[in-house]
Amino acid sequence: MAKPDLNNDLAFTTTNYRLLLIGLAVVVLGFLLMTGGGNGDPNAFDEAEIFSARRITVAPIVVLAGYLFVVYAILKKSGAKEKA
Repeated sequence: MAKPDLNNDLAFTTTNYRLLLIGLAVVVLGFLLMTGGGNGDPNAFDEAEIFSARRITVAPIVVLAGYLFVVYAILKKSGAKEKA
């Protein structure tokens, strides 16, 4: 009985891993943009610090772009160059 020819190629190539790491770095950057705004005094409330445009609009857009880039990195098919 002959052994079946198994295809042992990995699903991800080095390009996929690089794109995945770039996407994850963009997601982390977005979450870092959301941090801050804390105040040591519980009785004080700084509205301008908490509801800044960076935390409300820019950071979520950066995180969403990072997640979309991660999805692209996962779904990207490798070319014929990389398999050779």
